[in-house]
Amino acid sequence: MALGAERGGVVAMVTRGAMIQTTLGLVIGVPVALLCVRFVKAQLYDVTGADASVLASAILTLAVAACVAGLIPARRAASVESQAALRHE
Repeated sequence: MALGAERGGVVAMVTRGAMIQTTLGLVIGVPVALLCVRFVKAQLYDVTGADASVLASAILTLAVAACVAGLIPARRAASVESQAALRHE
C-alpha cells in the first residue's frame, strides 16, 4: 500500500495465497483420504466406501472456510496506513 498498491490488489493477493494453499492441501488430501477408505472399511461396521456427495460437501465446506479465513487478514492488510507500515519496518 505504501508503494502504490491498490486496496483491491492487496486483498486479491492475500486471498490468492490462501486459496493456493487450500488447493494444494486438497490435491494432496483427497487422494490420501480415498486410499485410506479401505482401512476404515476394515475397522468399522457397515462402512461400504467413499460417498461422493459427502466428499464434495466436505471439499466445498473447506474451500468456503479457507476463503473466509483468507479474507480476514486480507482486509486487515489492505486497511493498514502506509506511513504506519513504513515506520514499523
